[in-house]
Amino acid sequence: MQTTEKKVTQPATLERFAYAAVEKHFKKSIKHESDVLDDQDPESLHQMRVGLRRLRTAIDVFDFALELPKSVSDRAISKIAHSLGAVRDLDVLTAELKTQQANLPPLEQDSLKKLLKTMNKERKRDFAKLKRTLKSSKYDALKDAFNEWLETPRFAAIAQLPIQEVLPDLLLPLISKTLLHPAWLVSATFEKGQAIVHPIHPETLDDFIQQHSPTLHDLRKQMKRVRYQTELFVDLYDSAYAAQVEEFKTLQEVLGQIQDSALLQSYLGSQIKESVHDEYPTLSKQLDQNVADALQTWQTLQQRYLDPEFRTRLRMLCSSPASDPV
Repeated sequence: MQTTEKKVTQPATLERFAYAAVEKHFKKSIKHESDVLDDQDPESLHQMRVGLRRLRTAIDVFDFALELPKSVSDRAISKIAHSLGAVRDLDVLTAELKTQQANLPPLEQDSLKKLLKTMNKERKRDFAKLKRTLKSSKYDALKDAFNEWLETPRFAAIAQLPIQEVLPDLLLPLISKTLLHPAWLVSATFEKGQAIVHPIHPETLDDFIQQHSPTLHDLRKQMKRVRYQTELFVDLYDSAYAAQVEEFKTLQEVLGQIQDSALLQSYLGSQIKESVHDEYPTLSKQLDQNVADALQTWQTLQQRYLDPEFRTRLRMLCSSPASDPV
């Protein structure tokens, strides 16, 4: 009688996922390096910056399980990301101004042309710094250290644990920190334990942005971490989890629209003697409308994240990975 040996499936380990995340985002980052230096397409710079952000997230998430070389530090990676960010921020501001330019009256268009020339000079200066960074011996040493670790990776003993056992421990502290962020209470009060989000009136928009922009921006950074970290584990959860990750992305983007408009207003104010409303009345009105639209979307999401039932479901979702990960 012939017997068939049953194949035993080894559980997916923390080590496997940690290695895959570091490898994927490191390679994605350096993949765009030559295109960034060619400076023909701003999207390459954006993708390299995103790759480094995700790499930093992966290292932060799995730090307790990784044994990386001392030269592979968050500080070293962040210096490169900062150089990329300085150029990218100007690219974003320039693109937004050019988009708005066609809808402006002639006087504002002429004034904006001069400002765009100034921004182009600033970008050339910042890109020169970025180029020096990407051609530096420190950057080469960092890449070498990553490549050496990927060839002979080292992990702490805890990395042998099945990934499903540690997923709630990885995600729940992140979710808790997010749900406790003070930005959820901006323009909100409680009546009989129920959160009430109060609408923002147009005449108070400038004061609102000036007062609350730093808090909302801090939540944006937190949502970016949440999105990147939860995306690492999409294959280990069901479709409800994937939909939630997409909502994290939406939140990040909406808060980003608010921040980008506030940043653009601030930049314009730093470049002109008059107030932005006086120098660019039409442009200023358009930017205010963009902020108002984004804030309306934000407040809808804000109300949802203040709902006790939703908060409970979110915690439970992160605590319940699929039984058979790929």
